[in-house]
Amino acid sequence: MRHQVLSCLMQGWSPEQVSGRLALEAGRRVISHETIYRFIYAQTTRTKNYSWRHFLPRAKSKRGRRRGGRRSPASFIRLRRALDQRPAEATDRATPGHWEADLMLFGNRGQSLLTLHERCSRLMLALPLTSKEAEPTAKAMAQMLEVVPAQWRRTVTFDNGTEFARHYQLHPLGLKTYFCNTRSPWQKGGVENGIGRLRRFLPRTTNPKELTWERVKTIVQAYNNTPRKCLNYRTPAEIYNEQLLHLKCESSFPLSRE
Repeated sequence: MRHQVLSCLMQGWSPEQVSGRLALEAGRRVISHETIYRFIYAQTTRTKNYSWRHFLPRAKSKRGRRRGGRRSPASFIRLRRALDQRPAEATDRATPGHWEADLMLFGNRGQSLLTLHERCSRLMLALPLTSKEAEPTAKAMAQMLEVVPAQWRRTVTFDNGTEFARHYQLHPLGLKTYFCNTRSPWQKGGVENGIGRLRRFLPRTTNPKELTWERVKTIVQAYNNTPRKCLNYRTPAEIYNEQLLHLKCESSFPLSRE
């Protein structure tokens, strides 16, 4: 059994996959994944040979402590509304004004980048932050969105990070706020994708102290002026400007035909 288990682990299988496969083949439970984990870490401790950790998918030399009994950050967010309460029009990306927010973090602690991504146009807004606290984060978001036309201020979707706990400070701007399900970042995939694109210019090794507003502005402008396949190779800036012009024409009185 030892040989069989180690052979499977060497193929990249996780202990859980090994345990499940052996049970399937034998028609009964043969060994639990917890036993496999304990065996690997016991060998590491006994032999002082840390190469044993390479039998595990993440090759950790020490098993982390399990967190139990702790409340989810979502339980600390006042006036939190779940994503399933968000208007259906925000889902199809046809109506402008629905945003997603997230923080772009770096290897060194300190400054982060607050990003806002508009679902219809894929427009990106960003602002450097010197703190992850909820109050300055909320003020920065309000500063970014208050200059946007009222028709472009409908909803904002967040993850459950406590940095967004003061989300309700956006409500006076006419914005409704919603939160993803816990451990479901894909539910705000637009901003996640946008951050991934920004990583080309702002990798995790970026020194936060060198992250000036001028540098951020240049990178975000390049992002918003890059053609996107999902927009039929138009740019987010073009879609934004077209929508603004459309809204301006709709709000003006038609010319007299006399």
